[in-house]
Amino acid sequence: MPPLVSVILPTFNRLQFLAPAIDSLFAQTFTDWELIIADDGSDAPTRAYLQGLHGPPRVRVLALTHSGRPGVVRNAALREARGQLVAFLDSDDLWVPHKLERQIASLRRQPQCSWGYTGFAVVEAGGQTPAARLDRTRSVISGWIAERMLNDETVIALPSVIVRRATLERLGGFDEELTMCEDDELWLRLALDGEVDGVDEPLTLVRRHGEHGGDDATAWRDRRRVFEKALRTNGDPRLRTILRRLRAEMAAGLARSQAAGGRRLSAVGTLAASAPYSCRYRRWWRSAAQTFAQAFAPRALRRAVRGYRGAPRAADR
Repeated sequence: MPPLVSVILPTFNRLQFLAPAIDSLFAQTFTDWELIIADDGSDAPTRAYLQGLHGPPRVRVLALTHSGRPGVVRNAALREARGQLVAFLDSDDLWVPHKLERQIASLRRQPQCSWGYTGFAVVEAGGQTPAARLDRTRSVISGWIAERMLNDETVIALPSVIVRRATLERLGGFDEELTMCEDDELWLRLALDGEVDGVDEPLTLVRRHGEHGGDDATAWRDRRRVFEKALRTNGDPRLRTILRRLRAEMAAGLARSQAAGGRRLSAVGTLAASAPYSCRYRRWWRSAAQTFAQAFAPRALRRAVRGYRGAPRAADR
C-alpha cells in the first residue's frame, strides 16, 4: 500500500546536519510515510551514510549528478513520490515529533485546502535553541493568502509545507531555472491556485548556520524572476500592482549588490534595463542613487559619507 505522506529531502553533503534532520523524521508520532532522499552528488562520507539508510520501499535514495539547483533535485524526488500528500524537509532543518500528526489532522479538517504550512522557530548551528521561539512579527494565516504573502505579512519556511501531490503534479513542481527562491515561487503559485491551511505552532525548526548556498546577487536576481513570472500569468489588478512594485525593488537590490561586488557595468545595465518599469517608484530612484555612489564615487568620499552618517549629531550630544 502506498504511504499517505511522501517526505522529500534533498541533500548535498552537510552530514553533521543531515543525520539529525532524518532522526527528526523517524521520531514522528505519525508513521505512515516514505522518505525519498535526492542526493545531489555528495562526497563519499555522505554517500556511505545514505547507503546505510537505504531500505526500500520506506526509505529510498536517488543518486543524482550534481546540479547545484535545489528545484532540480526536489523534482527528481517528486517524480518518485507515491503518497497522497508531499512534505518537504531540508537536510539542515528539523521537525518536532508531532509535526506531521498535527498538520495532517488540521488539513483533514479543511478539505477546501490543497496545502498547508506551520509556524517555525530558529535554532543555532550546534543545536542550541536561544532563538527557538515562534516569530510573532508575522502571522501564520489560512485561506487565500497571495496578497498577504506579497505584502510580507507571513513567511513560509520550506520544511513546514505539506501539499496534496495531485496539486503539485497539476502545477508542475519547482521551477528548475531558478538557483534560489524556487520555494517562494512555488508557494506563490500555490497561493494563487487555492486556499492554505495555516497551523500557528512552531512545528518546524529552521537551522541557522554558515553553510547556506547562494549569494546576495543571485537571490535578488531570482526573486525578481519570481515576480516577473507571476506578472506574466496573473491578471488580478491588485496583485499586479504589488508585483510591479516588488519587481522594481528587486531590480534595485540587484543593482546595489552588483555595485557592492565591484561589477559596475552590470549594475548600470540592470538599472538601465529596469528603468522603463521602475522609474515611477521613489524607492527605485533612491536605490539607483545609492548604486551610482557605490559604483563610481571615490573610496575616500564614500568613507567620509559613512563617517558622517555614523557621527553623533549636536542634538544627540
